[in-house]
Amino acid sequence: MMRTLIVDDEMHVREELETLLSETGEYLVLGTCSNAIQALRAVKSMRPEVMFLDIHMPKIDGFQFLGMLDPDVMPLVVFVTAYDEYALKAFEESALDYLLKPVQADRLARTTEKLKRFLREGSKPTYDSPSIERIPCISGHGIKLVDVAEIEFVRSSESGVHLVTEKGEFLTELTLTVLEAKVPSLARCHKQVLVNLRQIDEILRQDASSLIRTRSGKLVPVSRRFLPQLKERLLIR
Repeated sequence: MMRTLIVDDEMHVREELETLLSETGEYLVLGTCSNAIQALRAVKSMRPEVMFLDIHMPKIDGFQFLGMLDPDVMPLVVFVTAYDEYALKAFEESALDYLLKPVQADRLARTTEKLKRFLREGSKPTYDSPSIERIPCISGHGIKLVDVAEIEFVRSSESGVHLVTEKGEFLTELTLTVLEAKVPSLARCHKQVLVNLRQIDEILRQDASSLIRTRSGKLVPVSRRFLPQLKERLLIR
């Protein structure tokens, strides 16, 4: 059975799709998610082989969400949509397949055979996704979207990945690897730190290491390993 995750903001759609998948006998539904924050956690912890993903979701749509996943945990993705234009875009984004709502059993059967073939062959499609401009963070019972321009630096610790802004820190489910790859203005300055190039005010050189001072006066560590490429990004010789 294929280990599967369902991501859709509408509860009745999640329930109907879960029932359809279970009736085929081909899927083990690991869970269902109503938003991107839940889905990021679920993919990281459950490692599904297959994900049925709604395209048209509030705040973060399906295409944006894919760009927030670490390639190492990327499942096979089937887009689910009520809109034909989104279905067409799904193919432009190299989707494995798409289903139109309401999902029909015979159409799902064809998708199932395609998924089984991909899993047997061990192949995965690649998903082109836009750069991340707003980063979803955990905020009470909702999702707070932090604009990239507000971020001074990003630090990783045992408690998670934190976006540091002038107004405070925000916890995100995105990894440093994803943020470095998908946010052009973020650059690695330390094994556990990314800095926003647009927020750098000064690089302070010390005997054994260097520090970055941000525009608001925060100090960020720079390791010798990453200093050369950081200077190159800043056009410093």
